[in-house]
Amino acid sequence: MIMSIATKFETFNKNIRISSDDIEIIADRYHKIVKRLNADFWSIDNENSHGLYVWSYWRDTAIHVSDIDMIFQLPYEYYEQYNNYEWNWQSALLQAVKESIEKTYTYTHLKADWQVIVIPRTDWIVFEVVPCFLNADWTYIFPNSNNWGSRKVTNPKPEISAIREMNKECNYNLKRLCRMIRAWRDNVDLKMWWLLIDTFAYNFLSKWKHRDKSYLYYDLMVRDFFEYLKNCDENQTYRLAPGSNQYVYKKDNFIYKAKVAYNTILEAIEAEGKQYEYTANQKWRNVFWSKF
Repeated sequence: MIMSIATKFETFNKNIRISSDDIEIIADRYHKIVKRLNADFWSIDNENSHGLYVWSYWRDTAIHVSDIDMIFQLPYEYYEQYNNYEWNWQSALLQAVKESIEKTYTYTHLKADWQVIVIPRTDWIVFEVVPCFLNADWTYIFPNSNNWGSRKVTNPKPEISAIREMNKECNYNLKRLCRMIRAWRDNVDLKMWWLLIDTFAYNFLSKWKHRDKSYLYYDLMVRDFFEYLKNCDENQTYRLAPGSNQYVYKKDNFIYKAKVAYNTILEAIEAEGKQYEYTANQKWRNVFWSKF
């Protein structure tokens, strides 16, 4: 029996979603971390306030649960306190937050690394907690203990809103495309930031003429996306993230691998047209990994 292209892509997208069981585990740990930090830094019994999932998981564009990123807002008085340190206050602040979380995760080896506290677990769901302070413009400043210490700024909420709104405008195709491109990135071992993937997908779908269609058009969507990606200026070192306009830098040169994916997708579409089911599926898997 030949499976339709719509069914293939719908099944593929279900296969790369984070499971409901993992979502429950993540939520439980998140609330425990937030409750502990609220008790120690805000003197309140609350498991929701001052915490925020960020980046791929909160934008719902992740396909793995190996790294869950969150920020926790500290009272500004702690910024004033630690900023008076003569040497690397950033490291001292990270250690203070680490010691707080260790009261909950007493049997876990935590580490403070650059700007995050890493909380590993035996099931491979690793939390990375970034302590930060809220600025007057609603951005967040966070400590970076590397190279004698520095300050960095992040602005995740406008990025989250921009992705959410475009996803609605595109018949919920944006988040699915972001996840599929992550599967391709992992399959071809490409170093590409999660935010850069989401930025490329956002920019592409904002102009794609079939963006309101659904799974029946997904072979054309991924074909046209990789055509867009392979034709990008390889000398451009960064793009502007949707919503925040922060610079998102490239790591690897992705042009060649995008060209390979584009040509393989053309072969897959041709095989689909000739009803060469096995050949078509192998071509799709060559692009998107064994979960296709």
